[in-house]
Amino acid sequence: MAPEMELMSHASTFLLPHQHQHQPDPPALTYALIVLNQRLPRFAPLLWNRAQLRVCADGGANRLYDGMPELFPDQNPEEVRLRYTPDVIKGDLDSIRDDVKDFYLNLGVRVVDESHDQDTTDLHKCVAYVSNSAPVEDKSKLCILVVGALGGRFDHEIGNINVLHRFSNLRIVLLSDDCLIHLLPKTHSHMIHVQLPVEGPHCGLIPIGAPSARTSTTGLQWNLSDTAMSFGGLISTSNVVKEDKITVSSDADLIWTISIKKPIQE
Repeated sequence: MAPEMELMSHASTFLLPHQHQHQPDPPALTYALIVLNQRLPRFAPLLWNRAQLRVCADGGANRLYDGMPELFPDQNPEEVRLRYTPDVIKGDLDSIRDDVKDFYLNLGVRVVDESHDQDTTDLHKCVAYVSNSAPVEDKSKLCILVVGALGGRFDHEIGNINVLHRFSNLRIVLLSDDCLIHLLPKTHSHMIHVQLPVEGPHCGLIPIGAPSARTSTTGLQWNLSDTAMSFGGLISTSNVVKEDKITVSSDADLIWTISIKKPIQE
């Protein structure tokens, strides 16, 4: 493993309520949000406020329309929907309800039908759009947050994880109420700044794309030291963070996952 590998830093500061915000060690990032067709996590409004570009993937528009008012039960649903209006709705458009599409069209939301492309998923289409449209020139400073990517059909989940590998040059974080996952590309060594108020302690490192002959870590209860990992062999699940800074280096792309604590409130 190359000792001179460039260091890539990661921090889930986007989950921190404003009262806990501080200057993170990694450089500041520009956030975009993609909403997929699964139940919104309880912290969706927090992510929405972090993002500078918000995109719904097809049926994700239904989840936004129905789900945001449920997160604000004491407020007028129409006012909530007006407050949380996406910039773009994109995808096959085979899942979005007509009433939802009409509602957002009347608000001037751009709706893009890409049903001609059946070779890529709605998430793939949305990530490609965000990569080309986000207001940031240096793509290493762009972080795409995806809600609704976990849960539901297993083949959809695997398709979403595959997008992490297909866009391994981008920072993409898949989030559910319970955990987040993102790719640790083998092209870098990695420093993960654990946000202890909102995430952990359970975590895992998973070689989904290809086996790893050598992976090393620090900061975990069960660290790896030039350890081989593969499906059918050892994979690091149900590990525990023991420090607020975790280091990972590997000869293969790895999926990092960490649990999200409850509750997170804005």
